[in-house]
Amino acid sequence: MTLLQLRPEQQRRLFLVASGVSTAGSFAGITAKGWILMDGTAQPFVLALNFAALSLPTLLVSGPAGVRTDRVGCERVLVQSQWALLAAATLGALAIPLLDGLPQVLLLLGSTLLVGIAGAYELTARNKYCSILVEEPEQLGSYLTSFSVVFNVGKLVGPPIGGWLLAMTGPAWALGIDAASYLLPIASVLFLLNPDSSREQRSAPGQTASLVSAWRGCGSTLQGVLSFTAVLCLVGFFHPGLAPLIADRVLGSDPRDLGLFTSVLAAGSITGGIVLQKNSSRFSRRPFLTLGGFGLITAIAQLGMAMTPGVGFSLSMAFLIGAGTAGLLSSCNLITQIGSEQVMRGRMAGLSQIAFLGGGGISGLVVALLVMVKDLSTAFALSGGLSVAIALIWMRRRGNRVLEPIRSA
Repeated sequence: MTLLQLRPEQQRRLFLVASGVSTAGSFAGITAKGWILMDGTAQPFVLALNFAALSLPTLLVSGPAGVRTDRVGCERVLVQSQWALLAAATLGALAIPLLDGLPQVLLLLGSTLLVGIAGAYELTARNKYCSILVEEPEQLGSYLTSFSVVFNVGKLVGPPIGGWLLAMTGPAWALGIDAASYLLPIASVLFLLNPDSSREQRSAPGQTASLVSAWRGCGSTLQGVLSFTAVLCLVGFFHPGLAPLIADRVLGSDPRDLGLFTSVLAAGSITGGIVLQKNSSRFSRRPFLTLGGFGLITAIAQLGMAMTPGVGFSLSMAFLIGAGTAGLLSSCNLITQIGSEQVMRGRMAGLSQIAFLGGGGISGLVVALLVMVKDLSTAFALSGGLSVAIALIWMRRRGNRVLEPIRSA
């Protein structure tokens, strides 16, 4: 039931705004959870475990999520996943007043795990949903990169909100806002958005609807894009999970310090997203140069963080890490969506999630162990050095490859 008859452009803008509000609430909650776990355990591995609980489910769930999206329809999966996200986030908010100590930590980690599972379904469905909100195939690339900018604006606004709520009212409010923020996108999809669902292509039952079929059918260029992204994330995408630890070493242990640090990361992410949006057509045509370029930015900034010459320099390196990783992840999503047939875009979104979130979850665990054995500077130096080498090798070998977008919405 649609309450308002909005023009297609208004629907696309509303979907962006609703997603941005939800993202801001989510990052307020992530900031609160990270600080609670850091304050309660002082263990880097617990922080990495929390990020792993958010990201590693993609290795198991993103494939089925993509298959289900292509089979039953993106709108249905999108709404179901948003309700699941609301329930999972509410569980985390209830952990604060009801429990303390180890039971509280376990429930928070369990909430994060459920958010990771539901989020895998939400992202795959949302990517394909965008393809039926746009009117022309040429609009899809720009619209997808707009989501990257909105997502990173939410990353910029959310952590300070989370940090201030932690300092002024306690963690329950931050986690409560996280849960409530999912209500707006749910209401938007159910009552305000009315895309042309007849244009959606769904996969038929059988072997052709599998994730393996999508991998084989997407072609060698997109296979290389997914592989390159996975390797770079496996080596260097650990800062989301270890942000409370990095902020503690760079700025201090106050929740507002964590909010400032994550906001600097987000400001860099917004910059990277805008650069990609303004050049989406040109950048997507040379996928390996684009991915390698953003990977090099991240790697050089990680080497800079290993030097730790001062707060100002470290924050500038954090800005570059945000820009590089945002460009890398958004480029992977953009390239795999516009370069594939619509009938498999749900599964391609699932494969993209496996590449960057699965790799990032493992990276966070490895780096956390390295920090416990050595120190944070060593971890940044190893990650940055390996990433530079990997990016240069791939760019040299495949930099001349060109991707032709699929001309079907």
